[in-house]
Amino acid sequence: MGIELLVNLSYVAAAVLFIFGLKMLGSPATARKGNLISALGMFIAVVITLLDQSIIDYKWIIAGVVVGGLIGALVARRVEMTGMPEMVALFNGFGGVASLFVGWAALYGFEATTFELITIVLSILIGGVTFSGSMVAWGKLSERISGKAMVFSGQRIFNILLIIAIIAASVMFTISTGPATSIYLYVVIGLSLLLGIMLVIPIGGADMPVVISLLNSYSGLAACAAGIAINNIILIVAGALVGASGIILTQIMCKAMNRSLSNVLFSGFSAVSAGGAAAKIEGEAKAMTAEDAYYVLEAAASVVIVPGYGMAVAQAQHVVKELQELLEKNGAEVVYAIHPVAGRMPGHMNVLLAEADVSYDLLLEMDAINPRMDTFDVAIVIGANDVVNPAAREMEGSPIYGMPVINVDMARNVFVMKRSMASGFAGIDNPLFFKENTRMLFGDAKEMLGNIIKAFS
Repeated sequence: MGIELLVNLSYVAAAVLFIFGLKMLGSPATARKGNLISALGMFIAVVITLLDQSIIDYKWIIAGVVVGGLIGALVARRVEMTGMPEMVALFNGFGGVASLFVGWAALYGFEATTFELITIVLSILIGGVTFSGSMVAWGKLSERISGKAMVFSGQRIFNILLIIAIIAASVMFTISTGPATSIYLYVVIGLSLLLGIMLVIPIGGADMPVVISLLNSYSGLAACAAGIAINNIILIVAGALVGASGIILTQIMCKAMNRSLSNVLFSGFSAVSAGGAAAKIEGEAKAMTAEDAYYVLEAAASVVIVPGYGMAVAQAQHVVKELQELLEKNGAEVVYAIHPVAGRMPGHMNVLLAEADVSYDLLLEMDAINPRMDTFDVAIVIGANDVVNPAAREMEGSPIYGMPVINVDMARNVFVMKRSMASGFAGIDNPLFFKENTRMLFGDAKEMLGNIIKAFS
């Protein structure tokens, strides 16, 4: 009884650490500490679970910890900030496949009840969907496969038949004799992997932040199901927390795009709305030099900086911070406008700017910055495209019509830093480039910002 009480108390302590750590992850100022607290909770949970199982030989467990730890440390140190979305997608996928294997392993060593078989098949199914879906998301984010929505004739009918087949195979698995060796087990695994692929390939690149948070939720649900399958309380709690937080974040992202989750999942982002085809965008973009930009910025009293994925690609966050400090020394107010879906994953821009030690107080959300956008002398757009596209307000035929965007076109002057006139990840043209108050600075953002800084010097 004493050992059981110790185990339960340890699980409670781990769960409390998970909850506090998760709450602290909600703020950039406390996120790092929250991550460490959550890691401590997981360490306690793993150690207590291993001790509770009376394991005699730890050599394979120790080998797995050492090899996995070395791989994780190496990858974490080598990954660039532009590769963080892909890394998060891989983490989600590995979490899913781990739950799949836990559920599979639960079939051995004891006679499972019908309820336990149902939880096992759920952990296998959700884990398989999470793994293959995350691999597709990783491929899209890393541009190893096309980031565009991949659709084909009869796709929805195929998906419906696939789901029916999964349900049928799952039922046959739960009522079969010798489920550990049942052919239906392998059918469920194969169909779940196929379903994960089919769920993600029709989702366009601009929706990847939503997909990442949704797959994160799936990995939590898979872990929760695996915890029920092996009757492990802390795995149930941890999985439920991850699943719930992922769903909440997904809903926040969908709200930021003014779209429902079903719309994200079941319609390609590039599909033109029923209101008609988008109006043709015509005009001439006006380019300017870094020296011209300096003269405007030198006289500016207020500047808003809108970062996007292009800033991550150019690794320009430190140069942006340097420009911010120069503008502030010159008497200008400088703030940052952060769109919820800027970049390729939730919080991407916050992480980049935090790396450059930009004060959290200067990071303003879209709802806070838009009402005062017309008071800024200059809006600097660095590699952002879709999240500043005024077509979302002005063009009813646009695929992004109705999506809340940062209204940079309402600032007195708009500087857009891009390598070319190419459209963004969503593949949608941007009329901002042709506005009267917009000037284009073509080239590498880091180099262009460096030239402006030299002009200040």
